[in-house]
Amino acid sequence: MVNPIEHSRTKEAAKKYKVEPYVIAADIYGANNLLGRGGWTWYTGSSSWFCKAGLEDILGLKVEAGMLKIEPCISSKWESYSIRYRYKTSIYNINVKNPEGKCTGENQKFYFNGKEIEEKQIKLEDNGAINEIEVIL
Repeated sequence: MVNPIEHSRTKEAAKKYKVEPYVIAADIYGANNLLGRGGWTWYTGSSSWFCKAGLEDILGLKVEAGMLKIEPCISSKWESYSIRYRYKTSIYNINVKNPEGKCTGENQKFYFNGKEIEEKQIKLEDNGAINEIEVIL
């Protein structure tokens, strides 16, 4: 329901949706006469929630209490992805590899600057360093 392109795959669907198929809508109406129609497009709140959902719930980038962890929920068809995360003056280059075609990382390996981290999370530091994180699902 969130992805606007899903509402415009056919001419009939686009006529029902009635808003731009390339912009996140804040609302998809459910009332009988408006069922399936989009609303509140170009609304910054809807795009920021979409970005948050993508980064946190799909790519799994979690930052809580100064700790960074990666808990992806991806398609088994994804072979890899990368994130460049900036924390104050530090950079964290995150590379996630999925050689076995998994959807989540329950038994993942987590490496920080070449060293395996059993806790599968690191404390973020503001030290101007460029850090490498590798996660293998």
